[in-house]
Amino acid sequence: MKLVRQILKEKGHRFWSVGPETMVIDALKLMAEKEIGALLVLDGGKLVGIMSERDYARKVALKGKSSLETPVREIMTSKVFFVRPQQTVEECMALMTDKHIRHLPVIDGDKVTGVISIGDLVKATIDEKDFMIKQLENYITGGR
Repeated sequence: MKLVRQILKEKGHRFWSVGPETMVIDALKLMAEKEIGALLVLDGGKLVGIMSERDYARKVALKGKSSLETPVREIMTSKVFFVRPQQTVEECMALMTDKHIRHLPVIDGDKVTGVISIGDLVKATIDEKDFMIKQLENYITGGR
């Protein structure tokens, strides 16, 4: 099974972040512009949280708060689950399923090196299954 480092090598290490004092509206605009579902929250380069579309929906929209006046620190998830580059897709999927999350920061040593989403994991799984099917078809047909 694929490792997190392989997924990041294929998709790239780029990730998007905001500071805890960023207004939610600005974070939402960045998420819309980059077509992503979550932003890391960094304070002085240190990972202090993650803000997702779910955080916005549950902690701003449904509570009648203003995204213009609410800082990200008030709605971000502070308990951030993360993975290391050497972890497998299965380990990531198990963590996401268990914790009901869709995005995982990747931390190497003490540095954030990327983010993987449930979509990245599904794609990696499908790609691997497709490869296995092709190998089995070649074996069965003798490579014809």
